[in-house]
Amino acid sequence: MNEIKTKGKYYERFDSYSRFLHVLVITSFISLAITGMIIKFSGVGIFQILSNLLGGYKVTGFIHRFAAIVTFIYFGLHIFYLVRKKKEKKISFTYFFQGENSLVPNKTDLKELIATTKWFIGKGPRPEYGRWTYWEKFDYWAVFWGVAVIGASGLMLWFPEFFTSLGIPGWFVNIATIIHSDEALLAVGFIFTYHFFNTHFRPDKFPIDTVIFTGKVHIDELKEDRPREFEQIMSNEELQAKLGDAPDPRLERIARIFGFTALTIGISLVILIIYSMIFLYQ
Repeated sequence: MNEIKTKGKYYERFDSYSRFLHVLVITSFISLAITGMIIKFSGVGIFQILSNLLGGYKVTGFIHRFAAIVTFIYFGLHIFYLVRKKKEKKISFTYFFQGENSLVPNKTDLKELIATTKWFIGKGPRPEYGRWTYWEKFDYWAVFWGVAVIGASGLMLWFPEFFTSLGIPGWFVNIATIIHSDEALLAVGFIFTYHFFNTHFRPDKFPIDTVIFTGKVHIDELKEDRPREFEQIMSNEELQAKLGDAPDPRLERIARIFGFTALTIGISLVILIIYSMIFLYQ
């Protein structure tokens, strides 16, 4: 496919299923973050006010547990998506661990990390990124780690009688409390700073990147941002079939409203946490 045929076209990087799952991730995570920090900083006035606005700590706890259920649901749906993708494309599981489009970190990511560092300080050119960058892979596996650690410890706090009946000592529930609380605080800080910067606050994406909501990116932007992926598209007719028109302006508008709302909530929560830990939390 030549350059004329790609002019003005948009490429679908994320299908509707993946976009739906990401909306679940955002809504459930923000709900968990707000309610979780309200519970963690229950002795701080501003978080007490937030709890009252939500209807009290009983309601806060219910929202927290409901969002946790949503988290397990989207995690299961994602695993189902990977299995279905394997069957439909008739690929082996090694495909998910190797190759150009794998989300598993490899030597190329280490080289790109070094090259990116050199680019930051003016000692080299900008790396030619592929479909997934090293920071996106880090984000992806951070979710797996978070669901495993925070989810497991959260279930133990939710059903302590069940887990202790299995022979787990009672003092382990106290350890689970610390793990769940501190790991959740780490996750909130990570998502609302590192992830927000890489996806929305980078100079080339500021003030917001809507591709995860609309699914589409302009082909010229893709060519500049991810040259290796662009070359892969140009050499694959199946991928070229994903080239099309711009996303619906109404969808773009909704994506910006939703995205800015999430950004505002996330940044505000980080500010409240920092303020509370420095001046109020004991």
